[in-house]
Amino acid sequence: MHLFEIPLPALLSQLLLGLVNGSFYAMLSLGLAVIFGLLGVINFAHGALFMLGAVLAWMGMEYLGLGYWTMLLLAPLIVAGLGVVMELVLLRWIYKLDHLYGLLLTLGITLLLEGTLRAGYGVSGLPYATPDGLTGATDVGFMVLPNYRAWVVAASLSVCLGTWLLIEKTPLGARLRAGTENPKIVASFGVNVPLMITLTYAFGVALAALGGVLAAPVIQVSPLMGQNLIIVVFAVVVIGGMGSILGAVATGLGLGVIEGLTKVVYPEASSTVVFVVMVLVLLVRPAGLFGKES
Repeated sequence: MHLFEIPLPALLSQLLLGLVNGSFYAMLSLGLAVIFGLLGVINFAHGALFMLGAVLAWMGMEYLGLGYWTMLLLAPLIVAGLGVVMELVLLRWIYKLDHLYGLLLTLGITLLLEGTLRAGYGVSGLPYATPDGLTGATDVGFMVLPNYRAWVVAASLSVCLGTWLLIEKTPLGARLRAGTENPKIVASFGVNVPLMITLTYAFGVALAALGGVLAAPVIQVSPLMGQNLIIVVFAVVVIGGMGSILGAVATGLGLGVIEGLTKVVYPEASSTVVFVVMVLVLLVRPAGLFGKES
């Protein structure tokens, strides 16, 4: 099917749904970009922590009767606490080593988390209902848009914008960037650099868990749900530029839209179009669209 043969309402509706998927890509790649850009760690456990956020939301509902809004705050805090333990016990010892060590270590954490939850809950999806207040849909003219998906886009964009402003435009963000580039000089000004690094990692993984809670009513909750996204998200981060927060967000949203458009024009290519874009971008700009050439 040619692009010009597609009815305009169908095209616009698919692009809007692509923006929803792009919001998840942006949220996940944002956390990856924060961790790699400030700490230099390739956090392959990001997909598992995204999954853990969704599973914790389901557990809160199933065992404790806690609603969506409570778990939207609580699950990222729990995962952030886990991130503090991971950084203090494991990651702190590999910062000065090759990036490969960080990738292998976080891959091991991924397999441990997924294996433990798979043993307890299997691989079949766990249902999570759309929260009250966000059920139903709104007629936007060219499609009927589910209210929850509109909320996902709005929440993801707000979090991404807030994170970018925090890292790039505030004194705290300046200290974070300086502390990772020259920790001795920053420490000489009385800044607790190790604590700052620990909290940075905790914040990055909390973003992954927040994305997991947002995804729970959309994607079936499963111990393997992170596997379906993490490879695509890594491609998003590479295209945007490793460590670039703006690149991660812009590329995540853009590739979600491109993927949605591809599903209309040539559905067979929708699962590979992200990687085709990655190859083309790296041929022209090896550092990514927003990355800095070394």
